[in-house]
Amino acid sequence: MKRRTLDIILYRTYAELKSEAQRTYIGVLWWILEPVVFMLIFYFIFGVLFQRGTEDFVPFLLIGLALWHWFQATVMQCSGAISANRGLIQQVYVPNYVFPTVVVLANGAKFVVVLVILFVFLYLWGITPTWHWLESFLVLVSALCLTVGIAYLFAAITPLLPDMKLLLQNGLRGLFFLSGIFFDLSRIPEPYAGWLRWNPVATVVDDLRNVLMREQTPAWDSLLAIGGGSLVLIFLSLTLMRHNESRYAKSTL
Repeated sequence: MKRRTLDIILYRTYAELKSEAQRTYIGVLWWILEPVVFMLIFYFIFGVLFQRGTEDFVPFLLIGLALWHWFQATVMQCSGAISANRGLIQQVYVPNYVFPTVVVLANGAKFVVVLVILFVFLYLWGITPTWHWLESFLVLVSALCLTVGIAYLFAAITPLLPDMKLLLQNGLRGLFFLSGIFFDLSRIPEPYAGWLRWNPVATVVDDLRNVLMREQTPAWDSLLAIGGGSLVLIFLSLTLMRHNESRYAKSTL
């Protein structure tokens, strides 16, 4: 990556974060309130109305929703990142991967804020930090690779197939209910639990809960498979972006 391209990415990421913080009265606090409100809604539905919760259902749900909210927002925003910058694409040459990368970095910065609040919340809830918490870094690296891989893929193909964004919205909605966000995979009977574990999002969510709440080591083989597969997907998506640069300019006219 050239120094000029890196400067563009960092400047646009800073500008995006600053602009988003200034668009609302509460600014940066909304980065925290949005996932918390999201969590409270589902806690009320499943924990209060349906009484499906357990003793630690609140942190259980918050971990899953925080991770999911980051994943979903990044993938959806990246899917339209290139098309949203059609004016700039037509005026000056900018590598197309710049636009989804800005989304990834901006959402990553907001997710770090949410993670800090999450760790503080878990401690105040009474979940004592252990050395397993250090393993959460590796789980999150795997989650990052997965998020970037899928986000880049849809960033590459959506400008060429605009209907893909509608399919993505519905696909993510279905994936949400299959990712163990508000149910424990260990309580799902076989063979259904085994099928659900083929969903990499469900595996990452479950492993993050294991290291933060259950003092368990994550499934390293699964995380390595997810990380390795995601790196291949990132490479293929970047290659697809470079190959279709001229088509992106034409398709956004």
